[in-house]
Amino acid sequence: MIVITGATGKLGSRIVDHLLQRVPADQIGVSVRDTDRAAALGTRGVRVRHGDYDDPDSLAEAFAGADQVLIVSAGATGDEAMRHHTTAVDAARAAGVRRVLYTSHMASNADSVFAPMPDHAATERYLDGSGIRYAALRNGFYASTVPLLLGGALRTGELAAPADGPVSWTNHDDLAEAAAIALTDEGRPDGPTPPLTAPDAHDLAGIASILSGLTGREIRRVVVDDDEWVQGLIGRGVPAAQARMLMGMFLAARRGEFAATDPTLQGLLGRPPLSIRVVLEEAIASA
Repeated sequence: MIVITGATGKLGSRIVDHLLQRVPADQIGVSVRDTDRAAALGTRGVRVRHGDYDDPDSLAEAFAGADQVLIVSAGATGDEAMRHHTTAVDAARAAGVRRVLYTSHMASNADSVFAPMPDHAATERYLDGSGIRYAALRNGFYASTVPLLLGGALRTGELAAPADGPVSWTNHDDLAEAAAIALTDEGRPDGPTPPLTAPDAHDLAGIASILSGLTGREIRRVVVDDDEWVQGLIGRGVPAAQARMLMGMFLAARRGEFAATDPTLQGLLGRPPLSIRVVLEEAIASA
């Protein structure tokens, strides 16, 4: 049996959908905090069990009988993230799971200035010392982040944000399909993968240029002072710690931490990954 954690989230739910196209439903289980939200999966024949990273006993039950477990990284940083990840790895080992997959990041690095990246690196180290066969899927930066960075660009004609750098924005669904392939195909990856990315990288000036072409009107890239941007978030109700953490994304992009591209994702999918243009077309359509 293959068990997926976080299976009602944006990535986990897509992984389950792709798995259902590859293996019978009774070979799939999900570990979710709210089983009611996964009720539809139960009607499709998927095993639904309560599992919470803060409750090791629940994970023991959720992982029981699993041959493989895919751990979707926690929506937290620092000590909380590591507690969640190590609890899940320990529960998988105690349950006799043969192989663990973890959704890491292309920029996993202990020295990164973007807070989630050292957490990914530390989780990979923990997996490496766990004695369990594992794969760390080093996913490209989620392309769904881009519409959140646009702000009022489609209305004002200005994409205003701090100085940045190129990012290989990668589609959620492509990464979910790659995870399903890694769980089911022979020749499955072990250890940290190469970056699983779209074939090209764009900074926000490039995004503005694509938007201009799609809308038929100029979208200008405007660079905002770092402190001004952070204070703007705080003024809109974002907690100060979170605002500073988000600023770290721009600082890391300037250092080129998200600029890598690699053909591995295309090789897994057997087709070119979706481009950021698709995400921008959807953003325009929903504006």
